[in-house]
This record gives sequence, structure tokens and C-alpha cells, in this order.
Amino acid sequence: MEATQETVDFPAAQEPAPRRRVLLKLSGEVFGGGKLGVDPVTVRGVAEQIAKTVGVVETAIVVGGGNFFRGAELSQSGMDRSRADYMGMLGTVMNCLALQDFLEQAGVETRVQSAISMAQVAEAYIPRRAIRHLEKDRVVIFGAGAGLPYFSTDTVAAQRALEVRADVVLMAKSGVDGVYTADPKKDPDAVKLDRLTYDEALIKDIRVMDQTAMTMCKDNGLDMVVFGMEGEGNVTRAILGERMGTVVTV
Repeated sequence: MEATQETVDFPAAQEPAPRRRVLLKLSGEVFGGGKLGVDPVTVRGVAEQIAKTVGVVETAIVVGGGNFFRGAELSQSGMDRSRADYMGMLGTVMNCLALQDFLEQAGVETRVQSAISMAQVAEAYIPRRAIRHLEKDRVVIFGAGAGLPYFSTDTVAAQRALEVRADVVLMAKSGVDGVYTADPKKDPDAVKLDRLTYDEALIKDIRVMDQTAMTMCKDNGLDMVVFGMEGEGNVTRAILGERMGTVVTV
């Protein structure tokens, strides 16, 4: 009599759920701590907050350069706008390198990608390579804006977020903890908004970010969270997805 061979059905392996991926926008003023140049204490604090989220959330960062140069303001003083904007882009790369240094001191693998070729200090900006870095738990910092004049870093933040398929844009602000109906520093009756649509922001001219960036986010269904830098662990909380600040949505 032949023995029958019993078959065993093993449960199909489940693919891990996709991790949250965010694009964090940091202004140049954040790096300067309100002053010209880079404030090491401030940048170290931001880096340590980001480091706490590595392995849980994939984080890409766009930085401004306003602590060094602001192209639009320089052009108002008579400088050629294109040249002034390129100076501002170089300022963003200096901020990228400062943040990279403090992130690596905190034990985080970091890559800087520049929209302007400068192979000795940064990789060229390649979206697929950036995505691969994120998947390997590296923080990616995008510098040199769009590599072209007349584009704000707000617009670049929206563009990079779409290109690396981020789930949300996180707009870190200094001196304010969200979006208000008016300037809270000037109007005591200003009310903080927990939620706002892009259409409402555009119609009411609420300057969450520049209009080109808001339109780009609106057209592509990309949400944004505007939150305040001040407060213990605010950057960590925002990256991890804790409800805070103002959510701007379609």
C-alpha cells in the first residue's frame, strides 16, 4: 500500500506596507537662527530631530538660502536678477552641506543632490537615485533650487516632492505655528486655521507658499502641513505624522 504525501499550504508572504515619505522644506532663516550665516546650535538641533525618524519615515529635504542671499531682494538693489538668483542657489548648497555634516554626526547616512553640477561636494540631482537613497534609509537634501533663475525654493519643494513621490510637503516656519486668517503679530483677532484648501488660500491670497507652488500641489493632489519650528521636538513630530499646524489640501 503506497503512502499518500500530504501537502501543506503555507500562507503567502505579505509585502511590507509602504513607509511614509515626506518632503521637508526648511527656510534659510532657520539655518541662520535669525542671523547671517549658519548657526551651528540651531542646525545641530534640527539634525538631531530628523535623526530620530530615520528608519521609520523616508525624509527628503529642500533648503532655502535666505541666510546668505535672497535673489529677489538683491535684484531690487540693482543686481541682475539671474545672477542674484544663482548666488542664492549657491547659498542653499552651503546650508545643505552644513545640515549633512550635523546629520552624519548624529549617525545618519546623508546625500546632497544639487541641481547645479558641483561634483566635488554633491551628487547631481537624479530623481530615481534620490528615491533609491530614501529606500535605503538615507536622508536626501536637495540644493541649488531648480538650477534655474526665477524659481523659488517653495516651487522647488513642490516639484521635488512630486518627483520623489512624497506623501506630503512639510513647511517648517519660524515665528508662527500654522496658517492664520491674518498676521498674528499685527492682528490680535487673527485665528489659526486647522485646515485649509488650496482654493481658499489662493482666493484669499493667504501666503502659505508662493502661488506657483500651491497650484502645483493642488493640481497633483499633494497635501501640505504648515507647522512651527519652535517647540520641543516639533520637526520630529511633523515628520512622524502627528497632527499639528495647519493642513492644506485639495
